[in-house]
Amino acid sequence: MIEHVYRRAAAARGIDAVVVATDDERIAGAVRRFGGIVRMTRADHQTGTDRLAEVARDLSCEVVVNVQGDEPLVDPETIAGVVQPLLREPALLMSTACCPIADETSYTSPHVVKVVRDRSGNALYFSRAAIPFARDGDVVSGFSRTTFKHLGIYAYRREFLLTFASLPQTPLELSESLEQLRALEHGIRIRTVETRDDSIGVDTPEDLERARRRLQVVRAGEVA
Repeated sequence: MIEHVYRRAAAARGIDAVVVATDDERIAGAVRRFGGIVRMTRADHQTGTDRLAEVARDLSCEVVVNVQGDEPLVDPETIAGVVQPLLREPALLMSTACCPIADETSYTSPHVVKVVRDRSGNALYFSRAAIPFARDGDVVSGFSRTTFKHLGIYAYRREFLLTFASLPQTPLELSESLEQLRALEHGIRIRTVETRDDSIGVDTPEDLERARRRLQVVRAGEVA
């Protein structure tokens, strides 16, 4: 799985280098075997952002992109797209990706993180719950107009990432187990970039089977 993520990240436009940050020697060994770059980190990090910041301290770059290792079908164009707002807007510190929610099952699943946005595309809130509440009972109409699935891809200005990782965890972050809420609770804007590509984050055995089926279809298409 990690090799699929690595190679897709490396294929994204504008990405100069891909580095796997891990505290697991098994993952590090797998990366070395396919020729990737890996950095071992401390094992006591509370979140993936904190682990990323440890590696970023030694990097010489303006923007750092965080692609989670459980996204084997991430689209290189989505990664490139998340970086663009930071290149266009010098005052922007952080961006992420989202896509339309296709069905009610995804909308109600706690394994699918949802995001609602303001008119400028900035995140208002992220949740594992079905947001917003459909007061009139028309759940499908509600989520199809206002709610998006959050994809686990972030771009940060490097200096902000180091500051962000030093901030204390916040009540909403701890309640939802979503570290991006730390930024919102500290008043940081998060720009969302909409994509039509819905990658599969592997959080459950069912997700793993879905990812395997999608990868088989991709391979078949490449052969054809």
